[in-house]
Amino acid sequence: MTNSQLRLAIDIGGTFTDTVLMGDAGEILSSAKTLTTHTDPSEAALAGAARALGHAGRDLGQVTGFVHGTTLATNALIERRGARVATITTAGFRDILEIAYERRYDQYDIMLQKPDLLVPRDLSFTVLERMDAAGDVLIPLDPAAVSEVIEHVRAAGVEALAICLMHAYANPAHEIALRDAMQAAFPDLAISLSSEVSPEAREFDRLCTTVANAYIQPLMSRYLNGFRRTFAQSGVECPILMMTAGGGMTTIQTAMRFPIRLVESGPAGGAILAARVAAAAGLDEVLSFDMGGTTAKLCLIDGARPQTSRQFEIARAARFIKGSGMPVRIPVIEMIEIGAGGGSIAAVDRLGRLTVGPQSAGSEPGPVAFGNGGVCPTVTDADIVLGYIQPETFAEGQFQIDVDAAEAALASEIGGLLGLDAGAAADGVSRIVDESMASAGRMHAVESGKDLGARTMIAFGGNGPLHATRVARSAGVTRVLVPPNPSVGSAVGFLYAPVSFEIVRSRYTTLASLDVAGVNTLLEMMCAEAEALVRLSAAEVALETRRAAFMRYHGQGHEIEIALPGRALAANDISALQNAFEDAYRVQFSRPVPGMQIEILNWSVSVSTPTEMMSDVQQSITPRDRTGDARVLIICDVNGSPRQASVIDRRALRPGDRIAGPALITEPQTTTLVSRDFTCTVDVAGNLVLELQHAGADA
Repeated sequence: MTNSQLRLAIDIGGTFTDTVLMGDAGEILSSAKTLTTHTDPSEAALAGAARALGHAGRDLGQVTGFVHGTTLATNALIERRGARVATITTAGFRDILEIAYERRYDQYDIMLQKPDLLVPRDLSFTVLERMDAAGDVLIPLDPAAVSEVIEHVRAAGVEALAICLMHAYANPAHEIALRDAMQAAFPDLAISLSSEVSPEAREFDRLCTTVANAYIQPLMSRYLNGFRRTFAQSGVECPILMMTAGGGMTTIQTAMRFPIRLVESGPAGGAILAARVAAAAGLDEVLSFDMGGTTAKLCLIDGARPQTSRQFEIARAARFIKGSGMPVRIPVIEMIEIGAGGGSIAAVDRLGRLTVGPQSAGSEPGPVAFGNGGVCPTVTDADIVLGYIQPETFAEGQFQIDVDAAEAALASEIGGLLGLDAGAAADGVSRIVDESMASAGRMHAVESGKDLGARTMIAFGGNGPLHATRVARSAGVTRVLVPPNPSVGSAVGFLYAPVSFEIVRSRYTTLASLDVAGVNTLLEMMCAEAEALVRLSAAEVALETRRAAFMRYHGQGHEIEIALPGRALAANDISALQNAFEDAYRVQFSRPVPGMQIEILNWSVSVSTPTEMMSDVQQSITPRDRTGDARVLIICDVNGSPRQASVIDRRALRPGDRIAGPALITEPQTTTLVSRDFTCTVDVAGNLVLELQHAGADA
């Protein structure tokens, strides 16, 4: 980093928009939280930037680096606010979306609701053509069929088009020819090709990904152009880079071509931050816990690398059931996300059960205590009534917190139906939401074949530090780390992300019959394509390349990612690849299967700029006890009884300070709750390290 650098990161979430300004030596100069403006998200972004820059005595014209992440793509898919989209598939394959996986995601639900896959059957068109799995032409693209489908598209009045022809991942010639014909007939039509968006086998997943990309492409293009224009008019001269779901950055031009890669970009930034903090603290096994205003996200991180995936689902009809949403195949940091944030609404259902989320009050109208028209009690209202949030310091004093209104809402909407006072109702809301998050973490770990007990939780987000010890206790985690600037953790992570692009392509082979020369040619082509995209914003930087193969035993339906050498493959690599696959299979499934044929379905190339890692900050320090500057009455989260808690300003803490719970460590944008059964020590990097001392209702 040079002394002339001033980098800005903006993360637009469902409730708050977070802004971070990083200075010359990688230090955080200032940060800001503003309520997200849903009608025009760039308004809150500009206001946050002005506040952060104003605190540092800088202006937008001095910014040399700008990274942006947004929930707009995710929300557009969930809320169905995209374009009117049509599909074109190979003749005979019109009903790929209807057939899907040929199974019900819940076998015994007679009221089962099918996933909404965005394209009705009357907008599903076909053309006569056919490629085989090797990419050889079986039936040429029929010009008469192309002319006919042009007329169908014209009559349908669609705004976007998803083209997904059979085996186009092996040979995209017909898709390209069809796109050119469509573009000539409809110059303003947004067109997505499966061979560019998701060039992988599995027709249903490939079509769904292409449809989702086309569906949000017009909206995201308008938004990104408007966002860039707004900041350019305000003085920004540097390029704006976009955070992707895979944990890298890309240009706005690439993001407008592949907006599907922006889905879940904000949470990815948080995972990047947690990985860096873990590396600096010498932690090999970590659970990242990011709780914001709308959702909570948990991610497993091993060896300073977040767990990744090739597929996830959007907008599940049944929130926790796999197969009930739209599958999307893109590189993504794998995490579990649940509707449990500060704005999550608490209610009593018709069976008399206390529920929390997934519905959220968001920023408009927000929690009852905000006085912005909210009438439904939320998790934040409960935390205020429990005494964990101090009204005078909440969110930099942006809101006049109405404690009485929060108490009244909890008493009437929850307590009145369950025979509880406001405090007991708030305690119940807190316990429900904390257990929901802990349960999600345990489930995610079990599905990954991992254990939470030995992990350190890294907590951030506006509400993460406030709920971390409560969630950790329920999840069986005994150690929590809260980094500096936790409330804007995802935005901080943006500034540490590399510029990168990953390409995955299908080319089936068995390991025993591997065509080494052919695979090397494919990988070199993929490297060149990915590098060209990265070079758009990193022209002079040395690049890193990672290659991988997705391997499985014959007859299995899913693959395991195996790293490839960073050079051309040679014939003598085959035995090493077999050993690597069997080792990975043993870790995941306990034992390999002797004598089984090994297949390779997909090949992956990721090109990125070098990742900056924090230096190892492990040093010995002498702990010294620290008491609070003040004391307040809270409802203890261990046994639900009133108890005095210390209140300490985090800015006054120094390495070695040790605080016994219960305590509230406050900072301008969030509060860390040190539960009664935890102690907190400040390490040399300024992290708060909270450790469970003992358990029990009367502890």
